[in-house]
Amino acid sequence: MKALVTGGAGFIGSTLVDRLLAEGHAVDVIDDLSTGSLANLAEARSDRSHTFSFHQIDIREPSVTELIARRRPDVVFHLAAQSDVRSSIAHPAFDAEVNVMGSIHVLEGARQAGSRKVVFASSGAAIYGTSDASDLPITEHHAQHPISPHGVAKKVVGDYLYAYRELHALEFTALALANVYGPRQRPDADTGVIAIFAGRMLAGDPCTIFGDGNQTRDFVFVDDVVDAFVRAADKGSGLLANISTGLETSINDLYDGMARAAGVDAAPVRAPAHPAEIDRSALDPGKAGLYLGWKPWTTLDEGTGAVLDWVGDSTS
Repeated sequence: MKALVTGGAGFIGSTLVDRLLAEGHAVDVIDDLSTGSLANLAEARSDRSHTFSFHQIDIREPSVTELIARRRPDVVFHLAAQSDVRSSIAHPAFDAEVNVMGSIHVLEGARQAGSRKVVFASSGAAIYGTSDASDLPITEHHAQHPISPHGVAKKVVGDYLYAYRELHALEFTALALANVYGPRQRPDADTGVIAIFAGRMLAGDPCTIFGDGNQTRDFVFVDDVVDAFVRAADKGSGLLANISTGLETSINDLYDGMARAAGVDAAPVRAPAHPAEIDRSALDPGKAGLYLGWKPWTTLDEGTGAVLDWVGDSTS
């Protein structure tokens, strides 16, 4: 398979690139390095046995369409995005430029290239919006009522995927990702609470919990997520599938567990809740099991331990 990964220098994208190369696929990466890092692709770039090319370009640039058409990938894994919900509220036009217009450029490139499929990284919590506790874990049949510009943009791209399938026979699978975490996630970023906690705990700095900490998230490990992307290259066409654990973990419980593992006994700092923050989130991964043959296998303790180890190694 000849694959192209947008956002391939990010922590999820680069882990996907490593998996694809290990399986013998040829891989092109598109990334503007605004949040990704070439360090994440060090192994991919150094191993001469790999068929690998890197292209530094912003998906907002119309020329990305021509680039994808020229590279002629069989499958496009579209992970490039503006992924910060708070930033989307502050800068909704920028969010739409990246997540909507950028995605259209990618879809046009895939269409012109004759690609057989696009596998899209959607956002589960963002597209579904708020829900009653009785609805948890949320299935793909749940109404999509996003409450942030980021969620709106991801929902819109899902509609574009359907339209391109109907108009141009370009297949797709959209993966509604829960809260993905793992090694290579930046501890100095504004999102990714597990990486942020790990970075601050190991630096001896206090961690901040926004709101009362009882808000819950469905944390899924990056290696498990990458396995879903690889499976979706050949399965689940025309579907939206949740990639998640189906389990709720409160931010308070997350902090307590990571603090014990890191040997930290300090209490977290408390701060006001962020606007448009969802109180509770958990996604039902049953459809992914049925149509992709996928299920998560990494426990939260195993995964957070891997993040603590990675942050410790990268800062030592």
